[in-house]
Amino acid sequence: MPGPPPARRTAARSAVIWFLTALIGSVVLGLIGGLIWGEFAPRATLQEVGAGTAQVVNAETRAFFGADVWFCVIAVVAGLLSGVLGYRFALAPRTGAGRPAVAVALIVGAVAGTFVMLWLGERIGLSSYNKNLASSPDGTLFPASLALGAKSVLAFWPLFTAIVMLVAEWGTRPGDTAE
Repeated sequence: MPGPPPARRTAARSAVIWFLTALIGSVVLGLIGGLIWGEFAPRATLQEVGAGTAQVVNAETRAFFGADVWFCVIAVVAGLLSGVLGYRFALAPRTGAGRPAVAVALIVGAVAGTFVMLWLGERIGLSSYNKNLASSPDGTLFPASLALGAKSVLAFWPLFTAIVMLVAEWGTRPGDTAE
């Protein structure tokens, strides 16, 4: 029994390669975003009040909000970047069944990139936080661990990736010409 025609196999192989490339590219972008978020996002200052217990020094700190804003900005930039680059190099040149597969890969990759960014960003500085919390004398000031408060911002990267692809696709459709 003969297999699928060579052209179909080549198109399927190309779609799989672009699917994996979009996923891997988004994960790498998520790692970069996590590094940026973990290093530059503001952190609240804590004070050791007892063995293994700390309290926020300033209850009205804007550090928690600032960390969420940093995450939002990085996610939006990553979404725009993955949408533009993904559309230009992976989606636009494709025809047939490869197009929706690559579009899904870009959005799934954006979701994966978001969670990688969250995971890595929350890990940066966590060991020094745990060390300070466990072994610092009472009264010691140290930065809090980074955490995302507004979980709804996890949707920003895939949302902006999808919006870019939608707008780009909409802009390439032939319009009705009135004569």
